[in-house]
Amino acid sequence: MSTAGLAAQAAVAHASDRGARIVAVAIALAWHAAIGMPAVLAARADLAAPAVVLGGWVLVAVAGAVAGVRLLRGSPLPPWPLAGLLLAVDAAVFAAVGEQQLFTAANWVWGTLGWFFVLALWGRRVVGLIALLTTHALIALVAVLGHGPDPADVARYVMYVYGTFSLPVAVFVGSAAIVALARDRAAVSGASHAMAAERDAAERGLRERRDRLALVSSAAGRVLGELAAGQADPDDPEVQRRCVLAATRLRRLIAESDDVPDPLLHELRAAADLAERNGLPIDLVTIGTPPPLPVEIRRRLADPLTGILADAQGWARLTVVSGPNEVVVSLVTPDRKGPEATGPPSGEYDDGPVQHLYERDGDIRWAQTRWRR
Repeated sequence: MSTAGLAAQAAVAHASDRGARIVAVAIALAWHAAIGMPAVLAARADLAAPAVVLGGWVLVAVAGAVAGVRLLRGSPLPPWPLAGLLLAVDAAVFAAVGEQQLFTAANWVWGTLGWFFVLALWGRRVVGLIALLTTHALIALVAVLGHGPDPADVARYVMYVYGTFSLPVAVFVGSAAIVALARDRAAVSGASHAMAAERDAAERGLRERRDRLALVSSAAGRVLGELAAGQADPDDPEVQRRCVLAATRLRRLIAESDDVPDPLLHELRAAADLAERNGLPIDLVTIGTPPPLPVEIRRRLADPLTGILADAQGWARLTVVSGPNEVVVSLVTPDRKGPEATGPPSGEYDDGPVQHLYERDGDIRWAQTRWRR
């Protein structure tokens, strides 16, 4: 998969995960503040050690707020030191709350501590959360049994443990599943869009190729038709030039569809090979490796030079200099006078992203096409 596709998946997963983090932080802090604190203050006189219970509440509130802010910023606290602090507070509160308030809201660790475990272990395996909740349940069991093995207390203990386990684990696992699902849907959507884009590009390329084939075939057909009808003389240099030009364009059009590492060099070699078969000595010099170029850019780089190459006599030198952000193709041939010495007007002009340069000085003809990113 491309880098852009991976980045899109990561962005969607991050957005989904951030929403789940906000929910988890809000539940932990709201439950701690809205339910735990009022209950502790209301039952303060009935607690065995109210200072320990209230001090533990404050310590967890501060630690939870810091952990929540760090989690929302993407730089969570180290999980196991925070988990150790929470378990220590857990044991202290169970010991300090007293038998009368063991199963009341004043014993705030029952309903709150599990959510802070979720904040501490966010993004990690659920096994760690289950281990912390199991330790929390064992601490609670010791406290319950320490006040006497009352069957009613044991039944309430089981109900409290079920509530302590179920909701935090459900949110923890559900958020991970939502993030994974969002990432998968982003991947499927990205792949679908990529396939649609590739299909559209292939259809557009096929239409353009058919249009060019029709144009090239028409030019070759006119020359062959004139020769067949006796309207053109095979010994006429202009007719020969038209034949070579039509053959060069057909050869390059065929080379466009070849699956090769360097399509531009392959197409230029096809034109050079045809010129050599017609008796023109040609040197092809390549420096560097061309970057991947669209077919349209390759055509604009090669077509003007292949047309001049079809008119060349004596010798030719074709040079391709490539870099990551630039490709320059140059052709040098002897200059000659006469109607067969055709070519673009001298000077410099732009053809979209490709720059053309053509010069004649009576001795040589020099043409250049240049593409820059």
